[in-house]
Amino acid sequence: MSLWIKLVLGAAAVYGVVVLVAYLGQRQLMYFPDRSRIEPAKAGLRAVQERVLKTSDGERIIAWYGKARPGQPTLLYFHGNAGGLAIRAERIQDYMAEGWGVYMMSYRGYSGSTGSASEVHNVADAHLAYDALVAEGVAPRSIIVFGESLGTGVAVRLAADRKVAGIILDAPYTSAVDIGAAAYPFLPVRVLLTDRYETTRHIAKVKAPLLVLHGALDQVIPVAMGREVARLANEPKRLVIFPDGYHTVDGEEPIRAMRAWIGSLRGE
Repeated sequence: MSLWIKLVLGAAAVYGVVVLVAYLGQRQLMYFPDRSRIEPAKAGLRAVQERVLKTSDGERIIAWYGKARPGQPTLLYFHGNAGGLAIRAERIQDYMAEGWGVYMMSYRGYSGSTGSASEVHNVADAHLAYDALVAEGVAPRSIIVFGESLGTGVAVRLAADRKVAGIILDAPYTSAVDIGAAAYPFLPVRVLLTDRYETTRHIAKVKAPLLVLHGALDQVIPVAMGREVARLANEPKRLVIFPDGYHTVDGEEPIRAMRAWIGSLRGE
């Protein structure tokens, strides 16, 4: 056997090992949980309470719930892939200052929730959270589904299945497959990826009004993906691009956009 053939076979073997490791460890590359279970009050949220949801397969899902002021909507919030509930305390506080309620669910393996996150589990648990919020006395016409980054794929799946007042997507992606393929062009991501979060397959099923928020300088999820999700969505829809915004948007500008959009839903 020639040296050239040996080198080719050796390189193929190494590549095969890399692909296998990436396949087996793909969820470690997708989910970055903070597993710490922290009481809302210790995160500075005294008006927020913890809720514990029981899944049909025996797991425990932790959620934080701050009630809306009378006549205001509640954001059923699905967060991004890193951290957990506590690092989003300031965002919860800002939204509640507007009078909006917030019901933020943590994924399995995050913030004291048991089990391990996956697309199947996250979508199923989102439906569980929706049903729990309705059981709290919040009518579907007062529920606005909110997805942040990874959570936009979860939010779209839920809004496609349940009656809601509207849906807000902060830094949405076309699919996790597209994100992965761009990040790892040397790997067969489109074949191997298990948790695909194919938003473009489901967005047309959403009939509720849509607001898309995206930072023009987002280097995690390109703003072009937000534009594409908005293009494929049904009317009524609104796309707001923040010229100086990066990945997920905080501060007065996005809140102002949300305030105006929520006001339009209420005929204000």
